Amino acid sequence: MKLALVSPYDFAYPGGVTEHVAHLAEQFSARGHEVHIVAPSSDDETEPFVALDAPVHRIGRVVSIPANGSVARITLSLRSYLQAKRLLQEQQFDLIHLHEPMMPALPLTVLRHSSSANIGTFHAFRNTPLTYFYGKPILRPFFRKLHGHIAVSSAARDFVGEYFPADYRVIPNGIDFPRFNARHPRLEQLSDGRPTVLFVGRLEKRKGLKFLLRAWPMVLERQPNARLVVVGRGRPLEGYRRFAARQGWSASDVLFAGYVPAEDLPRYYQSSDVFCAPNTGQESFGIVLLEAMAAGAPIVASDIPGYRDVVSDGEQGLLVEPLVRLASGGVAGARLLRRGARTARGRARATARTLRPRAAHGGHAHARLMINYPGGTAWGDLSTGDR
Repeated sequence: MKLALVSPYDFAYPGGVTEHVAHLAEQFSARGHEVHIVAPSSDDETEPFVALDAPVHRIGRVVSIPANGSVARITLSLRSYLQAKRLLQEQQFDLIHLHEPMMPALPLTVLRHSSSANIGTFHAFRNTPLTYFYGKPILRPFFRKLHGHIAVSSAARDFVGEYFPADYRVIPNGIDFPRFNARHPRLEQLSDGRPTVLFVGRLEKRKGLKFLLRAWPMVLERQPNARLVVVGRGRPLEGYRRFAARQGWSASDVLFAGYVPAEDLPRYYQSSDVFCAPNTGQESFGIVLLEAMAAGAPIVASDIPGYRDVVSDGEQGLLVEPLVRLASGGVAGARLLRRGARTARGRARATARTLRPRAAHGGHAHARLMINYPGGTAWGDLSTGDR
């Protein structure tokens, strides 16, 4: 079957949706389907995020738009309208899978011109759904062109379902499980025995790193030898480095690793004693939590809706009040190391087994979603090629 995976986001830039699309492409290609990726791309070849056999059709120029406590790197180019229309006419896809299908402008453009069966996967969760509230009259005709509806979590389903009711199937995100679960030696610079807390994520407001840094002196009160490792890039990086320097923390006390290649990321998880996700909200899911669990890293994460779909408090890790409040209320480093290790590391193998079916990003469950489109034909199980 000929499939198109459509993403609104810059395919050359790391992100949860981009990784989701890349893994789906790998899984469907491995099952013998012809997969095409349709996305804007800034073609940042200095730091390649993913290498795929599937062709990537780059459509539109990338612009950065502040959104949802983050920065959305999307295309608003008028050229993309004609490019997408021409691509659909040339390729004649059997099925089009659109990620964030109500997101401007590429998914809407593809829906506008699509005569194929269309599946939409909704990833977002927001506390203030003004886009859907005000855009519903405009977006409704596009939504009606979807023949199947997927949400990556109950938080994402409840968010979109309030404004666009439908029969949503929740198919959680997944990861490349063997890559994170395979044992690696600790990184040399993190092999000195110091208790190490790891942060992984883009350096954006909603990721909560500034609150972890503010809380770090309270961790040091209990664990003076503790070390914080920050993996991720973004504009605030230099500001965070200056903040750490003002506190008197050396580069070995708070290590800003910046961008880390995908092949090295598992070693960072496995070289840490605690993985901390201090996000303040607006998360529909927690891919980094799955990565940490697969790698065997104990987890302390904010108790926010999207994370509750991944971690049960006291089982796979600890869920705590977002650090925006804990920064003024106290974080005990010993508690992170002791109880986090007891709950998360003690169940790493059981958790890993439950993740195996998700490692293909819900590949089989997603593939069995039956779709009836106006022509009256139903597409069957994509994992076996039935039609």
